[in-house]
Amino acid sequence: MAAMIRLFRSSSSSSYSRYFSTAAVSETVKSQSYPRNPVTTNVEPKGKTVQWVFLGCPGVGKGTYASRLSTLLGVPHIATGDLVRDELKSSGSLSKQLAEIVNQGKLVSDEIILNLLSKRLENGEAKGEAGFILDGFPRTVRQAEILTEVTDIDLVVNLKLPESVLVEKCLGRRICSECGKNFNVASIDVAGENGAPRITMAPLNPPTQCISKLITRADDTEDIVKERLRIYWDKSQPVEDFYRSQGKLLEFDLPGGIPESWPKLLEVLNLDEQEHKLSAAA
Repeated sequence: MAAMIRLFRSSSSSSYSRYFSTAAVSETVKSQSYPRNPVTTNVEPKGKTVQWVFLGCPGVGKGTYASRLSTLLGVPHIATGDLVRDELKSSGSLSKQLAEIVNQGKLVSDEIILNLLSKRLENGEAKGEAGFILDGFPRTVRQAEILTEVTDIDLVVNLKLPESVLVEKCLGRRICSECGKNFNVASIDVAGENGAPRITMAPLNPPTQCISKLITRADDTEDIVKERLRIYWDKSQPVEDFYRSQGKLLEFDLPGGIPESWPKLLEVLNLDEQEHKLSAAA
């Protein structure tokens, strides 16, 4: 762990300083107050350079929304979950260690995550990437502190759903063993908690050619899903408090599936999808 901290610190004074430097904002988008946390979202329209973090329980969909925003804003989407899964496909000793951890529903250690992330950032810096949307990192206050030493995070978006919805979503996840695409066979219709509106989510069904090739992740069993959620909630609260104290945390309760949630998320982030598409095409 100490070696990884030294790596990040030494990198911040050389190549990483270019990758992690805060973007010069050419236009400040008018801030909008969300009921939970008022924050100011700064976006550079031409360079589309942002330094954002997406938090949320397993299954909440942070990867989906982070990926969409990555495409819209023209910055890389770096998901630690994907980094872990890519490493699992390799044949090294770390792959075997990761497989045991994941199959037991445990969280991967800070040292392993930081090792995988550092390699990803090195590759991105070499390709000339600027800015990022981190998904699934940081998971602990110590990780957040390390990240703060080398970069200024602009915004932390915390996506939220009730536990009952999260469990249904995770149990409905399917992956096509041939094309690798993700689907979800769950049809969710859950009454809102504490007077909140009902939450409905239509299934994301696979095309005909994928139906016979669907597989379920080994760690998507009810017991493991609930254990993952318990572990996440125990560790996430301090991270949320860390960024909340800095005025960077935006908590967003998903009102439903992508059709309902995407436009509302853009509204909260003060983004205009058509405006950014036109800007990218110009």
